[in-house]
Amino acid sequence: MGFRLTPRERGFYPLFTRAAENIVTAADELAKLVAAEPSHRPELARRVKELEITGDTLTHEIMLKLNSTFVTPFDREDIYRLASSLDDVLDFMEEAADRIVLYRLGTLPSGVATQVDLLRRAAVATAEAMPRLENMNQLREYWVHVNTLEEEGDGVYRQLLGDLLAPADGARHADPLTVITIKEIIETLEEAADAFETVANTVESIAVKEA
Repeated sequence: MGFRLTPRERGFYPLFTRAAENIVTAADELAKLVAAEPSHRPELARRVKELEITGDTLTHEIMLKLNSTFVTPFDREDIYRLASSLDDVLDFMEEAADRIVLYRLGTLPSGVATQVDLLRRAAVATAEAMPRLENMNQLREYWVHVNTLEEEGDGVYRQLLGDLLAPADGARHADPLTVITIKEIIETLEEAADAFETVANTVESIAVKEA
């Protein structure tokens, strides 16, 4: 990394860390929601919504700092992309929680819990990686891990979709409305996984540029 005479604003790092830690909490609440009885889900969905609002506030703080900072710690485009993709993760998780409650779904396919568990693992890895951005230490293992989780999530998503649209021989077809609503939820969770991959890819881009 080259020597710079002009000091760079360091306040972005704690904001990214807080945003990622907030996502970990949201993923935990989403996991509770998926496992909960339907009557307990609205309160958990409200909690996820509160965390999504907190995430929006942190994203706004990052953007304000970006617009008022002359020398940023790394490329402005990467700061914007990292903040936006962290925000996207939380938006998709909140959307999934909201739809589960809105559609008054009962027992969910077991693969949904697996999707959410993969999101939790990606969230924990991301929260651990954000403080390391400041010194660019041990980040490669992070983006490799998240990309592996995303690939695993792709397999879970495809299996869920196949089971939903073409049940195995002898399995009962769900009614069309249930198929549509569950399909929307698993697609939204897959979008959250894709957003985590974008976070990891952005971290990789930053690390390569700063090397």
